[in-house]
Amino acid sequence: MKFAVQLYSLRDLIHNGDDFLKILEEVKKLGFEGVEFAGYFGLSAETIRAKLDELGLVAVGTHIGLDDYLPENIEKTTAFHKTLGCLAIGVGGAAHDTVEACEHTGDVLKKGAELSGFATYYHNHTEEFTPLANGKTAMEIISARTKLEIDTYWSFYAGVDNYRFITEHKDDILFIHIKDGLAGKPKALTEGDNDLDAVIRAVKETGIEWVILENDDPVPDGLSDVARSMRYLQSVK
Repeated sequence: MKFAVQLYSLRDLIHNGDDFLKILEEVKKLGFEGVEFAGYFGLSAETIRAKLDELGLVAVGTHIGLDDYLPENIEKTTAFHKTLGCLAIGVGGAAHDTVEACEHTGDVLKKGAELSGFATYYHNHTEEFTPLANGKTAMEIISARTKLEIDTYWSFYAGVDNYRFITEHKDDILFIHIKDGLAGKPKALTEGDNDLDAVIRAVKETGIEWVILENDDPVPDGLSDVARSMRYLQSVK
């Protein structure tokens, strides 16, 4: 089990390319082994890759737009993320409110995987666990076409048993987003009511390699929030 951080958690401290490179240094100091991207702040893939290599960080994945996977854009997307050395490429969310929208989202990601050679993945929020007109959830429809990145707080908030879901759908899950929260508001790990220990137990039993920390609304700032969460992660490794 390895730990990465979704850099969206640190967005309050990143305003330009220089800030971005400095944050990578701070992430390494905290003990993270990898990062998941949420924007590149105008930096070239070569510049980012050089910094990752210098620090010994893995480019685990990324959240980019669904349009980046379309046939007319996939060559550029592929070249950039191959240079970064990404293990896989994903989206932080896309249209999922109807059966047709879910099918489109999943099909675009499936085609993107075929054309790029990358595994592609979809990151959930709460609504993807609500049954649609055909009785299936967005997660069921999308996972039939691409891999999943399970955000374990939004699944928990939707009423999902994370241990059961992860163990039963292990073949569909590429990465885990570990997150805590309270009453629908994200929190640092152990500061909410998510069953984090059940998530970690499921990860260990299934052999999912990468657990990615995220907090959509860090307090008082991204770095101190992430540092508090890292203390929990270090205790369960």
